[in-house]
Amino acid sequence: MPPLSMQHFRETGRRLAIALAALSLSVWAGAARAGDTPEFELTIKDHRFEPEAIHVPAGVQFKLVVHNTDPTSEEFESYELNRERVIPGDTTANIYIGPLDPGTYPFFGEFNQSTAKGQIIAE
Repeated sequence: MPPLSMQHFRETGRRLAIALAALSLSVWAGAARAGDTPEFELTIKDHRFEPEAIHVPAGVQFKLVVHNTDPTSEEFESYELNRERVIPGDTTANIYIGPLDPGTYPFFGEFNQSTAKGQIIAE
């Protein structure tokens, strides 16, 4: 195998620099898109969800910010959304959902099913 020339090293360095720049741009663009994720607030208070209905855009991933103001834990659960998350008392949890088809997606509190009920409506 003949020795490698300086031109070979320069060309390899140039290709590597282009690849790294493209990767950096891709990571930056992904971070910018993540910051554009719409957020919707949901509060657990007195073993109930407030509001009971949340309207979200269909076809878009969103973040559901759940504030549990009760002193006890509650589990956000939805078979239709394929989500379940225990949220300890006096804490906040982020749940990423979607994109959803248009429709109504019920959810409930596993620990207080008779009172903790709600729905996400994708429009």
